[in-house]
Amino acid sequence: MKVLLACPYDWTSPGGVQVHVRQLAERLRSRDHRTLIVAPGPDASSNGVVRIVGRPIRVPYGGTVAPISFSPGSWRRLRSAMRAFDPDVVHVHEPFTPSTSMLATLAATAPVVATFHAFLDRSRLMEVSGPVLRQIDRRIDAAVAVSDAAASFVRRVRRGPVEIVPNGVDVARFAGPADPPEGLPVGRRILWVNRLDPQKGFGVMIDAFARLARELDDVFLLVVGEGRDRVALRSLPRQARNRVVPLGTVPHDEVPRYHAAANVFCSPAVGQESFGMVLVEAMAAGVPVVATDIPGYREVVRDGVDGLLVRPNDTEALANAIHRVLTEPELASSLAAAGRARAPHFGWDAVVPRIEAVYGRALNDAR
Repeated sequence: MKVLLACPYDWTSPGGVQVHVRQLAERLRSRDHRTLIVAPGPDASSNGVVRIVGRPIRVPYGGTVAPISFSPGSWRRLRSAMRAFDPDVVHVHEPFTPSTSMLATLAATAPVVATFHAFLDRSRLMEVSGPVLRQIDRRIDAAVAVSDAAASFVRRVRRGPVEIVPNGVDVARFAGPADPPEGLPVGRRILWVNRLDPQKGFGVMIDAFARLARELDDVFLLVVGEGRDRVALRSLPRQARNRVVPLGTVPHDEVPRYHAAANVFCSPAVGQESFGMVLVEAMAAGVPVVATDIPGYREVVRDGVDGLLVRPNDTEALANAIHRVLTEPELASSLAAAGRARAPHFGWDAVVPRIEAVYGRALNDAR
């Protein structure tokens, strides 16, 4: 089967959708399918695996910034790529975003399968754009959401069925042995892997770490990621700031090495999370998880079983939960073991056959 995968976001930017699309294409090729990814990007070059069809612009939305592309030039390049590849199925990701996936939905002559990744408590833009988005929705032959949270969000527009198929995670890569990077400080280490912005709760993490640094003289915070909230580090007292290790952007393939060095993984996002790939990666690596009790995260982590969930924006609760994991070995061991056991539920070996089944139904319905 020939599958064209459309990613709406800048292919060179870090992001869960980009990781998902890249890994899905790899897994499909390993199962004897042919794939082509179309996406925006700063480099107009292309190869046999990825075709860059437009230059992204950064658009603020939902408390973050979306690097998307929607232009006549992008439309022409996309249609040319689709005609040359002649796919059996067009798999678009986030087709309600005005970017490559929406254009691919409009240009497709093959059956269209859509995956919806996003979740927002409320979207005024979606409400206003409802009539236009319903026109896009009519072009979709089969719809998938990565969680119940994502499904509830897209059902504000979509009238047809939505199947829940979780994000695929490379569980084996994170579960396998990894050597911690050299030069990290010796002590108890908290790991952060995410953007440094308000949505991800980086400011909350910093405030919680300030509390922990006063209580534990050997605790360190490893920060993998970049973002505008990096300035929050300035609010820390010097003694605590000296125990933060800013690592910047780390290639995704290198991230398991930092899990191997961590005693606890923390993700205190304040909302708008449809899933939680970073949680599954930590669970697969056997690192106890502390996260927030929000839609999306609750579908990955079972509170008290696979991790500890706390109220969003509650610095004291977050610090207390991390403190428990760092100081109660039996709790840490139990959470780590349960996380390892649960992670394969979200692994590609479980997810890809379900996606292939969606492709098959879309093709059969088209015939």
